[in-house]
Amino acid sequence: MAEARHIKRGKEGEKLAAEFLENAGFRIIEKNWRFQHLEIDIIAFDGEELVIVEVKTRKKDDPLLPGDLIPPKKQRFIINATDAYIRQKEIEPEVRFDVIIIHTEGNRFTIEHIRKAFYPVL
Repeated sequence: MAEARHIKRGKEGEKLAAEFLENAGFRIIEKNWRFQHLEIDIIAFDGEELVIVEVKTRKKDDPLLPGDLIPPKKQRFIINATDAYIRQKEIEPEVRFDVIIIHTEGNRFTIEHIRKAFYPVL
């Protein structure tokens, strides 16, 4: 069965995001890391800081604002997955949550990198 267009576009977006991060000096350590039903798109280090990256691929004219892309429930899933990752790897790094938005228009794209897109809520 053919892969759904939005899934293929999402995978292409994640590949572009990883290349973008590597070119910016990040060290990618995981892609599509899964824990139970939770998933983290990209896990990387920016220096000593662990960076959890959610990737969104959208058409350029998509009316959603970046804040609408990662609602609180999705943020909790990402934070819970990050906690599981840190416990599993037995590490204690500083953690940052970034979002990369791939804006597509035909075969062209632009990349928007939002550092510190959200914070864990205590």
